[in-house]
Amino acid sequence: MAFAAAAPSHAAQPSAQPSQKLLAPDNHTLLLIDHQPQMAFATRSIDVAELRNNVTGLAKAAATFKVPTILTTVAAKSFSGPIFPELQAVFPEQTPIDRTTMNTWEDKRVVDQINKYGKKKIVMAALWTEVCLLEPALSAIDQGYEVYIVTDASGGVAKEAHDMAVQRMVQAGAHPVTWLQYMLELQRDWARGETYGPVTNIAKQHGGGYGLGIIYASDMFKAKEGK
Repeated sequence: MAFAAAAPSHAAQPSAQPSQKLLAPDNHTLLLIDHQPQMAFATRSIDVAELRNNVTGLAKAAATFKVPTILTTVAAKSFSGPIFPELQAVFPEQTPIDRTTMNTWEDKRVVDQINKYGKKKIVMAALWTEVCLLEPALSAIDQGYEVYIVTDASGGVAKEAHDMAVQRMVQAGAHPVTWLQYMLELQRDWARGETYGPVTNIAKQHGGGYGLGIIYASDMFKAKEGK
């Protein structure tokens, strides 16, 4: 005997609304952790030049969409050095919170700032993935936050160290994203004219082949996405 699946009696009607799981400029805080020379020297899971490019693109995207952003360092003056200059340049008025703790979440100043912003979604990127990203990510998840980890703006001392840490965070409920995905998720509609120019400029500067394609299409055909 064949059994047919019963159709729901009141099928939901789709509507043109975005998922609540998507990031938006007003629903999250960005936390950038320990992008410093001493940490970068030992990073092996990603080329350091690519890492610097990606985290700068990420920071510029957040600044464009006015996302609350926290910069934090560890032992900046005594061991690890200052935050990457190109990252500091995106937020020239902001002094990074300098910590002694490897786990950013154990520094009250950082958590107080997160509480002040009041967002339940947190996007994080850090050096190194297996320590300075994993520890606050797991801590935030345990306290009820929805955590997104920017995997290509983070790096570990080895590819395995990075990959295993990402797996562990995902198993705990973190959502992995990339910096370009993050920016385009915030833009989401090319008809949003006030951020169209800044977003495409960031892509031109930091988006590799995609950015080059924008330059080509604009110069050769005066092409533009959206209406």
